Amino acid sequence: MSINLTTNAIPAINGGDVNSKPLVQVLDIKLIGSTQERYRLLISDSVATQHAMLATQLNDRIKSGRVRIGSVVQLIDYIRSTVQNRTIVVVLNMETIIQECGTIGKPNMLPESDLLPQKPVPSITSGHPSLKKKNTVGKTSTFQDSADSTDSFRPIIQPPYQPPPVYKNHGAIMKNEAAARIIPIAALNPYQGRWAIKARVTAKGDIRRYNNARGDGKVFSFDLLDSDGGEIRATCFNSAADRFYDAIEVGKVYVLSKGNLKPAQKNFNHLQNEWEIFLDTSSSLDQCPDEDLSIPRQKFSFRPISEIEDAESNAILDVIGVVVGVDPSVPILRKNGMETQKRTVSMKDESGRSVEVTLWGDFCNREGQQLQELVDAGNFPTLAVKAGKVNDFSGKTIGTISSTLLFVNPDFPEAKRLSDWYRRVGKDAASHSISKEVVLPAKNEIRKTISQIKDEGLGRSEKPDWITVKATVSFVKTDPFCYTACPLTVGDRRCNRKVTNSSSRWRCDRCDREFEECDFRYLLQMQVQDHSGVTWVTAFQECGEEIMGCRAEELYRWRYEQRGGEDDDGGGRFGEAIRKCLFSEFVLRLKVKEEVYGDEQRVKITVAKAEKVNYSSEAKYLLGMIS
Repeated sequence: MSINLTTNAIPAINGGDVNSKPLVQVLDIKLIGSTQERYRLLISDSVATQHAMLATQLNDRIKSGRVRIGSVVQLIDYIRSTVQNRTIVVVLNMETIIQECGTIGKPNMLPESDLLPQKPVPSITSGHPSLKKKNTVGKTSTFQDSADSTDSFRPIIQPPYQPPPVYKNHGAIMKNEAAARIIPIAALNPYQGRWAIKARVTAKGDIRRYNNARGDGKVFSFDLLDSDGGEIRATCFNSAADRFYDAIEVGKVYVLSKGNLKPAQKNFNHLQNEWEIFLDTSSSLDQCPDEDLSIPRQKFSFRPISEIEDAESNAILDVIGVVVGVDPSVPILRKNGMETQKRTVSMKDESGRSVEVTLWGDFCNREGQQLQELVDAGNFPTLAVKAGKVNDFSGKTIGTISSTLLFVNPDFPEAKRLSDWYRRVGKDAASHSISKEVVLPAKNEIRKTISQIKDEGLGRSEKPDWITVKATVSFVKTDPFCYTACPLTVGDRRCNRKVTNSSSRWRCDRCDREFEECDFRYLLQMQVQDHSGVTWVTAFQECGEEIMGCRAEELYRWRYEQRGGEDDDGGGRFGEAIRKCLFSEFVLRLKVKEEVYGDEQRVKITVAKAEKVNYSSEAKYLLGMIS
C-alpha cells in the first residue's frame, strides 16, 4: 500500500506552522529523563527529519506499543520552541494512522542551519545587483532572506572569507509581543521559550518568613489544576510574594505566563509533577473574568483505607470516609515549646477498615468543630482529605499538614456512594481499625515492664525509646503539680511560658506583657509501679488531665482558694482528687530518653499518652500473647 507523508512538513513546522496536522513517520524512539520518564522521537516527512519531545501524558502510547519505530502518526497538537539555536518540537497530542511500516522515502537529517530561518550568506555575486549565477540546470538563482531558499539554491562558488562588519550588527530586532499560546500543564518543560497555562487555583499557602545566609526573606506557594487534570505548584519569593499574594484567590481561574520552570522540591511538594513554576516581578498572572467549567475544582486520587495500612510512612495521599467519632480538641506542647491544638477524628469506608485522622491547629476549630457538632446531633458526615500525611506512630494514622484540604459532606460521587452505603449496611458493619490494635500492640508500641527500662538500658541511645507499660499510680507529688502559664497567643499558638505574679497581676517576660488572668498547666510528677518495680514519670497537660480526672486550674483552686489561701494538702476536694487517683491502673505510652542535669546524666521518662485500663481489651491482649 502506497503511503504519502505530508510534503515539507518538517520545514513548515520549523518555519513556525503549528496549525497544520501533518502525517509523519517515527524513525526512532529514545527514553530520556532521570526523575520522570520522557520520550524523544525522531520524526520524518520522507525527506527531512526532526527531533520531537513527547508530552508525558502520551507516554502510555509508547509503553502500550501503539506508537513504535516505523509508525505513521498524525500530529494533532504540538508546539515549537527554540533553545540555544536548536528547534524542539513538543508533541501534545497525536493519532496513530499505521502502527508498523517500513521507512518511507529517503529521509536525511536537516543541517542545523536549515532548522531555523537564516540570514543570507554573501558570495562573490551578491555584492552587485546585476550579477547572477547560472545553476546546474540552466536557471538563475539569487540569494533570498527566506529559509525556503536554502532547499532550492546551493551556490557554486563561495569564497572563504569573513563577512564584512556590516553583517555583524543589523540593529535592533523586533520583539515578538504576540500572546503566548496556552498549553496543558503536562506539556510544560524548561525547553519552551514562551508559554502560558490556564488553570484553577486549588490551594494557597500562607506567607512564610525565613532567614538564611543571604538574609531574611518570605515565600508562599499555590497549586494549579488545568482542564486536562495536570497539576503544578507555583512559588513566589520576596517581591513576587508581595505582588501576587493578594491577587491569588482559591477557586478562581487564571492565565499564567513568563514563569521559570525548575525541578520540583519533593521535600515540600507532593504534586505529581517533576517541575515547579517560580514567579518573579516580570511574570504575568491574569484572572479570567468568566468561569471555566471545563476545569475541575479539585483533583482527587482517593485510596481505600485498607490500602493505607500498607502505605509508607510520610506518604501524601487522598482518602474519603464516613466520620463515626470525633474527640474533643486538646492543647499539645510541641518540641519548640509552643502549644497547638489537636483533635482526632475516626472514619470508616467500604473496605472494612477504619482510620484515625489527626487534625492540627486551625483545622480543629474549623472543620473539626463542624464535624463534632454533626456527630453530636446524630449525623455521620462524609469527610474527604486532600493531601493527608501517613504516620505510623500508633498503627497507621492520617495527619493534616499545611497543604492539606478538608471537605465536609462534599458533592462528590464517592461521597454520595459512601453515604448510601453507611445508611444501608455500613452503620452496623464491623470494621477493623488500622490506627489502634486492641489485640496485639502496633509494631512500634512495645509492651515492657518497669524493670526492663533499667535492665535493658532504655533511653541511652541517640534517639528516645518509646514503650508501653501497664502500671498503677502509687504516689503523686503535690508541690508543685502545675505551673502558671502565659495565656497570650503568639502567631497562631499559645505562648505557655511560665509567668510571675506581681501586685495581683501576672507578667510574661517573653511577651513583655501583664494581664489579670493566667492559665494553669499540669507538670505532674508521680511514681508508677507494676509487679516488677517502680519508677518516676512526668505527665504534662493532656496526660495530667486524663490521670487526675480534672483540669489543673480546678485542682489549683481546690487546694488554695476554697480555704481562703490556706494549703488544703490533705483534706477537702483537693485531697479527695489525689486519693482517687492513687492506685488507679493506666496503660501508659512512655518516652524514655537520657538527659543531662548539671553534670549528671539521668534517664527522663515522660508520659506521652495515658488511658485507663480497659479490662476487656487487656484480657484480649493477654490471650493474644498466650496464643
